[in-house]
Amino acid sequence: MATLMARLLFFTWLILPFCGTEKVRQRALRQRDAEYIERYNGCMQGPAGTPGRDGNPGVNGIPGTPGFPGRDGLKGEKGECVRESFEEPWKPNFKQCAWKSLNYGIDLGKIAECTFTKMRTDSALRVVFSGSLRLKCKNACCQRWYFTFNGAECTGPLPIEAIIYLDQGSPEFNSTINIHRTSSVEGLCEGIHAGLVDVAVWVGICPDYPHGDASTGWNSVSRVIIEELPK
Repeated sequence: MATLMARLLFFTWLILPFCGTEKVRQRALRQRDAEYIERYNGCMQGPAGTPGRDGNPGVNGIPGTPGFPGRDGLKGEKGECVRESFEEPWKPNFKQCAWKSLNYGIDLGKIAECTFTKMRTDSALRVVFSGSLRLKCKNACCQRWYFTFNGAECTGPLPIEAIIYLDQGSPEFNSTINIHRTSSVEGLCEGIHAGLVDVAVWVGICPDYPHGDASTGWNSVSRVIIEELPK
């Protein structure tokens, strides 16, 4: 027991000087730091440093989750039906037949004919006859000039015609006077199929009236013009 106590006393005697020395050293360091702070605390702040470079772009984030479905919109107005057309653009299609001097003195029958190629079924034909016409008679008479298509008059919508009517006249007026006038007969006809079409000009009678002495194309040029038109 005496030996143990002697060892503890000896160990304490060795350690105490070191502990005191360490405390003195720490106190000196704290005092030196305080003096340094007091000395340099009143100095002016230096200029700012150069800004640093931009960093590298970050990687893409994780995709977000889908949002909630939106509300139903208001009911729209009723639309219009538009029919698309894939047909080729319309191209002009016309023809002219001309005669220098027909001098047809017939009262009933075909005067002239012109063949035309119609390109489409859903189109119309415009026809024109231009030439000299005459009618004379001693009593009241009427004469009719008209078109036919493949031998039949137009039914879409109505015949294409022109008439000349002469009254009986009076004793003071010579009803047999012979006057030739350049006139025209023209119109549109629908419902004619595509292909070759024989277009003809005829002279005939008027219903309920006698015919007279007719003349067509005297001493002048007569012509038939045919043109296909879109509907």
